[in-house]
Amino acid sequence: MSEIRLDRIHNQYVIIALERLHRPSLRTYDESVSQGGQCPFCQGNEHLTPPEIYALRNNEANSSGWRVRVVPNIYKALQIELDHHSKREGIFESLPGVGAHEIVIDTPSHECEMHELKTHDIESWLRTLIIRMDDLKKDTRLIYLSIFKNVGFHAGAAQEHPHTQLIALPIMPQDETLFLERNMRYYKRHGRGILEDIVHNELREKKRIVYEMGDFVAFCPYASAFPFEVMLAPKKNRSSLNSCSRNEIAELSLLLRKVFEALEKQLGKFDYNLYFKLAPLNSNFENEEFVDYLSKNYRFNIRIVPRIYRQGGFEIATSTQINSVAPEECARLLRGGE
Repeated sequence: MSEIRLDRIHNQYVIIALERLHRPSLRTYDESVSQGGQCPFCQGNEHLTPPEIYALRNNEANSSGWRVRVVPNIYKALQIELDHHSKREGIFESLPGVGAHEIVIDTPSHECEMHELKTHDIESWLRTLIIRMDDLKKDTRLIYLSIFKNVGFHAGAAQEHPHTQLIALPIMPQDETLFLERNMRYYKRHGRGILEDIVHNELREKKRIVYEMGDFVAFCPYASAFPFEVMLAPKKNRSSLNSCSRNEIAELSLLLRKVFEALEKQLGKFDYNLYFKLAPLNSNFENEEFVDYLSKNYRFNIRIVPRIYRQGGFEIATSTQINSVAPEECARLLRGGE
């Protein structure tokens, strides 16, 4: 059983999940597949996963013929079945690992990179994320949703087949709470959210813009922590992915594909993390003072972080990154060297 503990020194939550110890590494997984093992995420191997939670298909559940498929993570960090109650041991505080941990299998194709997907396939992937987000929101114990992709060994991937993970938490990560606090102070001073002004500034300066697509823009952040890091954000205030219209999702899908095509052209096959920053799923005592303002001052975004090199002791000890390539140069190269 997993448990969420509070680290009082760093004021951060830590998830203790013993089930995660037994998940395969990408290297051992690749070796088993090359020796004739079966990929549990490939079409035709549906029996190798738990029964699906959701799928885009026109036929019987848990069979071949799907476009996107969602299943529980066997090596889950959190469990939806647990009771939600806190526990104290002296000054230490913990609660059961209540939550959801799901795998979205992006495509039936085992070796398809993001830039090789058709735009409508990316759109199907995004729509599946929205459907799962709306469903998880119904459980009011779940407060924050993390959506992310780990691609490649250096990005922490355990499976080669393209997939995305969703982890819904009963608590607010401390960094997210601190951002909501800073964003509220900024809003009360300026009448705008932080990311609203960042996007406005990037669109005005142009030098870090990679591409624009309708109501969305992709740019290399001014203080990029990693070389070729790219942020995608709406030009309007959209607090979460599920607040986008169908047309906006189509625009975002095309923009994602164009960004990945540009990254692949510059970097070749590369390891990366992709993650969504979204408004909280539900309200609790940690975020209730911000919830009524999210539609006015919060703007969701997607970050693509290429893992070209490994972190060292300085980065881990100080939580300060050293980036060896200026974001202005990365944006210029991704635009095609303009």
